[in-house]
Amino acid sequence: QVQLVESGGGLVQAGGSLRLSCAASGRPYSAYSMGWFRQAPGKERDFVAAIHWGSGRTDYADSVKGRFTISRDNAKNTMYLQMNNLKPEDTAVYYCAETARYLSSLSSEYPYWGQGTQVTVFS
Repeated sequence: QVQLVESGGGLVQAGGSLRLSCAASGRPYSAYSMGWFRQAPGKERDFVAAIHWGSGRTDYADSVKGRFTISRDNAKNTMYLQMNNLKPEDTAVYYCAETARYLSSLSSEYPYWGQGTQVTVFS
């Protein structure tokens, strides 16, 4: 059973930065992808970014392109989300997830999820 644990959320002023981490209980298979999703109160869970574990290839939602960077550290079985130039609309609970699908942006295709970490951006 895969276990994913997020950390790094917090309260930050607009224009600031945060780095989220997602530690996996075991090394993801090289064919797997991991992703970040976010869910604001009263809204659906939205795709943020994904990374293919083996190749390092990435995909981003249009709303975060140029501001967020997803990466992974094979040695630490950890995925990161560097978030720069944060905006109040980035406020949400951020979840990491793992899938056997290639760079999926669909939450329904991710069977494994972390518990989430809150990111709050104030203006």
